Amino acid sequence: MPADGPIKFGVHISIAGSIDQAVDRAREKTCDTFQIFTRNPRGWKYKRLVQEDAMKFQQKLRESGIGPAVAHMAYLPNLSCPKKILHKKSVKALAVELDRCEMLGIPYLVTHLGSHLGKGREVGLQKLIDGIDTAFGSSKSRTMLLLENTAGTKNSMGSSFEDIKEILDHVTDKSRVSVCFDTSHAFAAGYDLRSTESVEKTVAELRRVIGLDLVKIVHANDSKGALASKLDRHEHIGMGHIGEQGFRAILRNDVFRRLPFILETPIDKRGSDVTDLRKIRELAS
Repeated sequence: MPADGPIKFGVHISIAGSIDQAVDRAREKTCDTFQIFTRNPRGWKYKRLVQEDAMKFQQKLRESGIGPAVAHMAYLPNLSCPKKILHKKSVKALAVELDRCEMLGIPYLVTHLGSHLGKGREVGLQKLIDGIDTAFGSSKSRTMLLLENTAGTKNSMGSSFEDIKEILDHVTDKSRVSVCFDTSHAFAAGYDLRSTESVEKTVAELRRVIGLDLVKIVHANDSKGALASKLDRHEHIGMGHIGEQGFRAILRNDVFRRLPFILETPIDKRGSDVTDLRKIRELAS
């Protein structure tokens, strides 16, 4: 399906100060869409979201014309965790995050799928499915949970389309769950994206296994690791193993063109989110 208009591009935005300032920063960076953590991503404790702040965020978002706004789960929760206490904390964190997204009017929440810690794929899948069901039972949020494909690092879940499909098939409320496709993770897991032909092959596999209507956003990141390296390291657009040719192919594919692209690239001496945003727009044109 061809895109109806220009591709939407954005980056991950800081919420430092107050959460509504994320919208101001997204405008300054010329984002068409953007992603945030709604809280500190590196700890379990978080500041309660108050209604006044949530309303400010929603008002600025409406006035900006930017969208969709996307949230990302914090780093510590592990929905595949076989350890009872940590799994319970992770599930509670997911339910709380869904409620926060509802308050903010954010339609999509991206989650990593976690690690089975050596207990095996079947254990991890069951923990994931049970955890999502429990969180959905605790939260009546209309925010859709997006399962993010992973790079295939040791004990991680969700590096294959088949794993993600199994989760989608067994979650009780299927209307509340879809997919975020990460280019760097897919490439590191073995899905080639370096040419028009390889992108078409990967899209065909995505269509066959998961279904294209379930893919809601793209995390656009180049890969420091080679194809099938299982190395989860993002690189600046065009500077990694996917390369400029690969991103041109991705951006010219009718399936990907209709989706919002959010960059999670490094900030270092070689570039920043702003330079990567400029680069991906250049490749899209």
